[in-house]
Amino acid sequence: MDRKLKYPRVSPEPYEKQSALEHYLRAESGLEQTLLNFVRLRASLLNGCHFCIDLHTWELKKSNETPDRIASLADWRDTTLYTQRERAALAWTEAVTNIQDGHVPDVIFDEVSQHFTEKELVDLTWAVASINAWNRMGITFQPQFHEPIAK
Repeated sequence: MDRKLKYPRVSPEPYEKQSALEHYLRAESGLEQTLLNFVRLRASLLNGCHFCIDLHTWELKKSNETPDRIASLADWRDTTLYTQRERAALAWTEAVTNIQDGHVPDVIFDEVSQHFTEKELVDLTWAVASINAWNRMGITFQPQFHEPIAK
């Protein structure tokens, strides 16, 4: 069997449900698109999902994000290129993505809670959970990223 299984065609229902969650996060959650894309890219870097790394890098470039901010994401703690809100979201992303290390530390919860409302924090956590699910599908079935053709 081909490892590059076309999982959306094989089982479209869960793919559609996951896509609906993504639609909510992008269009209805109220979270900034740049923030969401940095969160998605950071989790994808942690997980090693090459498809998602390419996709979210492309999305950030398409939204005119600066090359320095994109390139510095792996070492975001060592730069001043990110806002305090973005830094809190990135710390949260790492803690939730690396949940196998134990519970999310209280200090990270306290920090992120200073920059996000309760609803925003719940939606941010859904965004992290969602990209982690996408990462697992991408790592497992190894789809190839092809930059969308501009219309």
